[in-house]
Amino acid sequence: MASRQRSGTGPGAVHRGRRLSKASEGRLRTLGEHTPALSADTLRSIAKERAERAGRYVLGAVVAVLIGALLGVQWFRPVPSPVFRSTVSMSVRRPGSLPSLPWPTTGSAALSVEGAGSLGHVGSTRPAPIAGLAKVMTAYVVLQDHPLAPGATGAAIPVTAATITAAQAEAATQQAVVPVVVGETLTELQALEGLLVAQGNDIATLLADWDASSTTAFVAKMNTAAHALGLDSTTFTDPSGLDPRSVSTPADLIRLGEAAMAIPTFRQIVAAAQVTLPLAGLVYNLDFDLGHDGIVGITTGSDAAAGGCFLFAAQKNVGGMSTTLFGAVLGQQAISPNDAAVDHADALVRAAFAAISTFRPFPPGQLVGRIVAPWGTSVPVTASKSSGLVSWPGLRVHVQVQVGALPSTIANGARIGVLRVAPGGQNIEVVLRASRRLPGPSVVWRLTRL
Repeated sequence: MASRQRSGTGPGAVHRGRRLSKASEGRLRTLGEHTPALSADTLRSIAKERAERAGRYVLGAVVAVLIGALLGVQWFRPVPSPVFRSTVSMSVRRPGSLPSLPWPTTGSAALSVEGAGSLGHVGSTRPAPIAGLAKVMTAYVVLQDHPLAPGATGAAIPVTAATITAAQAEAATQQAVVPVVVGETLTELQALEGLLVAQGNDIATLLADWDASSTTAFVAKMNTAAHALGLDSTTFTDPSGLDPRSVSTPADLIRLGEAAMAIPTFRQIVAAAQVTLPLAGLVYNLDFDLGHDGIVGITTGSDAAAGGCFLFAAQKNVGGMSTTLFGAVLGQQAISPNDAAVDHADALVRAAFAAISTFRPFPPGQLVGRIVAPWGTSVPVTASKSSGLVSWPGLRVHVQVQVGALPSTIANGARIGVLRVAPGGQNIEVVLRASRRLPGPSVVWRLTRL
C-alpha cells in the first residue's frame, strides 16, 4: 500500500496530495507513453538558460544594491558650507581732504583724537626740553604708587629740609615754587594740586623724596614708566623739568597725557581753575583757557630752554559721542611764551572740532558681499544699522571681516557676521545680514554631486 502511494502511475496513486481515479491514471499513462524523451542536448540547453537567467537576476540584484549604497553615501555625505565673498576693501577712506589746521609756525606741535588717530604734527620730531610738562610724569608715577580715589585726600606728607633747600635754589632762579615750611605736612591731594595747578618745582622734589626716598631713585621710576608707555623719544633727568635734559616730543607727550587723564583723580586736579593750599592760599591755574572751547587740562610749562609748552586735552560732544582731543605745543618763543603756547593750542582745538563729525563707513543696506553655495545658489549680503565713527575727511580706517561657518540653509535677514572698524580705541561693529533666503541643496544635487 505504501509503495503504491509513492508511485505516480500505479492504481490508486496519489497525485499532489489527492488520489487519482483509475480513468485519470489511464490517461496519464497513455500521455507518458506518447511523450518523447528529452535529449541530453536539450536538457543541457534548458539548464544553461536557467543558469543564465539566474545570473541575470543576481547581477541585477548586485547592481541594485550598489546603486542603493552609492545613493546612500551621496545622501549622507557632509554638505559643504556656503562661503561669504566680501566685496569691500580692507580699508575705507572717508571722502574729502584732510582738514587744514592752524599749526604754530615755530617750535613743534601734534594733535590727535582719542580713539580715532592723529590729526597731524608740525615741526621737528627730535626730543626737546619740556620744562614743567615733566610734572605730568611725576604725578603719574606718584598716583601709580599711591592710588588716590576721587574725593580722598591721601596720606600726610611731611615737608623736609631737603625740600626747603630745593625751593630756595629754585626761587633764586625765579622758578615757580609753592611756599612751605619745615615740619609742615601736606596731604597727597594738596601736594598734587601744588604740583599740577600751582606748578611748584619744590613740590616735585617733595613728592619724589616721599615716593622713592631720593630724587635719583624717583627719576629712575619716571624713565621706567616712560618705557612702559612706549615713550621712546622721552628722557627724564629730574621730577620738575627744570633740567633742560628732561626732553620729549609732542607725540610722546600726547600718549603720556592720555595715560594720566585715564586716572580720575589726576583728571579732577588738572580741571581745577584754582586751588587753596595751606601757606600759599588761593592759587590760580596757569592754563587760562581752562573751561573754554572744551579745554579740560592738562598743564603748562615754560623756561628759557624750553620756551612756552602746553600739554592739553579738550572734550566735546560730536554727533552724540563724547570726543576728546589730546595735543601738545612745544618751543614757543614770545614775550609771554606760556600765553603763546596756550593760544596756539586753543586755535588748534577750535579748528579740529569744526572738522570732526561722525561718519558711517557702511550705510544700512549697502552691499558688502555675497553668500555663495556649492550647489549654485547665491544671495547678497548687506550692512545693517551701526553706530557712527568719530572721524574727519580724508581719514582712512582698516576693516576686518568676521564670518564663521555658515549653515546650508540661511533665513532672509539672518545675521551671518560682522565688519569691524576699529581705529584707535573705537570699535564699530557693522552687522552683516542675508538680504534674502538661501535654500539648501536639492535632492538631485545631493545625489549627483561629485
